[in-house]
This record gives sequence, structure tokens and C-alpha cells, in this order.
Amino acid sequence: MNQTPAPVKLRPTIAALPPYRQGKAASEEFFKLSSNENPFEPLPAVLAAVQQLHSFNRYPDSSATRLRQVLATRFGVDLDQVHVGAGSVSLLAQLIAAAAEIGDEVVYSWRSFEAYPGLVTIAGATAVPIPNRPDHSHDLDAMAASITDRTRVIIVCSPNNPTGNIVTADEFTRFMARVPSDLLVILDEAYIEFVTDEQAVDGGQLLGTYPNLVILRTFSKAYGLAGLRLGYGIGPVPVMDAARSAGIPLSVTEAAQVAAEVSLQYDDEIMERVGRLIMRRDQVWNALIAQGWNIPKPHGNFFWFATGEETLHAAQVFDEHQLIVRPFHPEGIRVNIGEEASVEKLLAAAAEIVGGLPASHPARRLD
Repeated sequence: MNQTPAPVKLRPTIAALPPYRQGKAASEEFFKLSSNENPFEPLPAVLAAVQQLHSFNRYPDSSATRLRQVLATRFGVDLDQVHVGAGSVSLLAQLIAAAAEIGDEVVYSWRSFEAYPGLVTIAGATAVPIPNRPDHSHDLDAMAASITDRTRVIIVCSPNNPTGNIVTADEFTRFMARVPSDLLVILDEAYIEFVTDEQAVDGGQLLGTYPNLVILRTFSKAYGLAGLRLGYGIGPVPVMDAARSAGIPLSVTEAAQVAAEVSLQYDDEIMERVGRLIMRRDQVWNALIAQGWNIPKPHGNFFWFATGEETLHAAQVFDEHQLIVRPFHPEGIRVNIGEEASVEKLLAAAAEIVGGLPASHPARRLD
């Protein structure tokens, strides 16, 4: 008699992790507003540069030297302070793996970027999520108070994904004064290009100020290169060397490196597009407030609808209006600003949802 083979032995903590689900793909009928993507196609010069590549039979430059030099010059740092990876999330994984192991703790605000808990678990460390404040922003005082002798990493996300709140420069300065100088602090700034508030923290202005600070940024959002997967980190050389040691070699393709180099040459055009998205974002936010929504002021390219237990119903309404959104049941829904043609559908769906919420619901404004 044939016996059913025993299942392959896996780490229980990993087997219990829910795999990443990208969600429904875009179509001609639906607008995809679930992944915080840039709705503009890459610049013609970027497309031309990538299309001219004919060396896919060769490995890319494993250290992305040219791109790192451009970034080092831009930020006024040494070459070895810059590290690139297949999206900033891959750099985040490398930094956590380099600093934390079994028995160690990683502190972050919650809700924040959905990848944080999984990356901590994969590293074998213990996650210490600190609840957001009632306005959905980071509670930096509580995060600082949570530090123990087991803490190895603290992640600060500004603007916070998915709620859109910023951390101010003053808040961050006070926070860093409470953090031991040998404790790694990661400032995740994937949406920094969309920030217009002059009070917001800007990690680029803090380089060299703190020996334990690493900033993470990406080419996926403002620069519109999400499909090529490229992000970068800047920080102290020993920390960046450790991240390089923890990374998968040759993970950044030549196409991604070239696209990023060319994009940086066209910053004015890129930022003009970002400016149009910011204007559209702010107009939609004002319209949502007028509908009666209580929504955090957005500083990224997305909105946070704190629909709570009504999240699945609200997501269904968005779907009925041909919008693909990102629900996080039972907390809320993230919707990014997309093509101009999607705005009317977004506002129509939002009006239907807020009109059906109880008057006392936290997502409704108290007039």
C-alpha cells in the first residue's frame, strides 16, 4: 500500500506567514489604484536607453557603480555609503537580517508598510509593533519607550504607508535623541518626492548627523520604474557593507540601473509629473473631506480610508465602480491617486461608501 509522504519540514513561523498577494490585475475596464504606482509611462529617453541594451546574456554590474556614484554625488556622500537593491524592500530585508536575529527585537509603527512583520519573522527576530496614534501617525514617544536591551532595529516610515502621515523634522530630532547611538534606525522614505510640507523630516538632510541612521528610497514610485525593481539606501559604511553581505548578489538588473541613471538626468520632467499628481491628490482629498470623510491629510500618492469593520463592503463598492483598491480588513483601505479619468469613479464610490457609514463612525467627520 502506498503511503502518503510526510510533508516537507519547514520553519513553522514561515509556513504560517501569509504569502504576498498582489491583487487583481489592471484591465481596460478597471483602474488599478491598489499598488501606489505612478500612472505615467516612463519617459521616452528612459525607454530608449533600456531598449538599446543587448547584453542580457551577461551579468549586470553587481555593485551598480555608475548609479551609486551618481547618487553619492547628488547626496554629497562617499560611494560606499550608497547601496542599491531590487526595490527598497529588499534593502530593508538585508538591513534587518544584518542587525537582528533570534532573540532580538525590531520596533515599528502599526499600521505601516505591510512587509515589515514578515521581514522581521523571516530574520528570526521578534516584531514589536507600536500602535499608531488616533490620527494614524507614528507615536514616536511610545516607540522610543519600547526600546530594550534586545532592540536591534527601529523602522520609521514617512510618509507612512498606508496612512499617509508624515513625521516632522522636530519629532524625529527629539526621537533620535532618545535612541542609543548603536541602535540601527531605518527611515523609510519611499514617497518622499510627494511631500510638500516643509515641516516633514527629510533624511537626505540628516546624512552624517547620526552614526546609526540609514535612509531608504525607491525609483518605483515618483520615478515610475516599479516594474524594474530598484531602490537605494544611504548610511554609514559599516552598516551598508553588512547589508551588502546579507543581500542576494546580482539582483539589480542592468536595465534597472540604466533606467535609473537616465531618469536622474531628467529630474525636472519627473518632478513636473509628480507635481501634477500632487495637485490631483490634493484636489481629491479636499473633495473627500467635503463628502464628509475623516481622512488623514495625504503626503504620499495615496489616501487612507479607515473603514474598520466596513472595509470588505467598502472594497466591494470600489470594485463595483471599476476600481482596484488595497483593503486591509478590518482596518481600512488604501487607494492611490491614478489617472485623471479615475477620479470621477473614485469620488462616486467614496460618496456612496461614506453615505452608508453610521454617523458615529471614526471615518466620518464630526461637523
